[in-house]
Amino acid sequence: MPTHADLVLRHATPEDASGIALVHVRSWRAAYAGLVPDEMLAGLSVDARAQMWTRLIADPAQPILVLAAPDVVGFAAFGANREDPATGELYAIYLDPGWWGRGAGRLLHDAVVEWLDDRYARSTLWVLRTNARAVRFYRAAGWFPDGTEKVEEGPGGAVLEENRLARTSTRRPPCRDASTPG
Repeated sequence: MPTHADLVLRHATPEDASGIALVHVRSWRAAYAGLVPDEMLAGLSVDARAQMWTRLIADPAQPILVLAAPDVVGFAAFGANREDPATGELYAIYLDPGWWGRGAGRLLHDAVVEWLDDRYARSTLWVLRTNARAVRFYRAAGWFPDGTEKVEEGPGGAVLEENRLARTSTRRPPCRDASTPG
């Protein structure tokens, strides 16, 4: 098996869509087992996810990073917050379960946070309330609950209860408007 030293962090290309989809489905099935209905996890389709990721990768406004060794072992999608464009958001970050606990997730996370911190004073993410492993990961990385919760309908009609976590940039974001003193 490849080691941490074999990992390459890079921007996703259209050729990565299938690898991202495979990691997405494998990660969901491992991370959410017992947290969401089994039928929902069994119904996840790598092909459907690959189509979704193909569309997202084609969007030049959507940054997506992958970790590869040489195949995709992790990915993250991020950008402007969907509800408040002045805030950043980590939309998704997933790692193949075989790479959990080996520092690869932190490497990917830290690259995303660096990008977000360069552009936004504050960033958010949503985490499944019952996903203790993810909550521990994010809390250790400086994310904190901001008190916002939501309930969404996931694949197959599954009810997903989520908490929003937030963090403040460790750097001052660049001035967006040249007429504003910075």
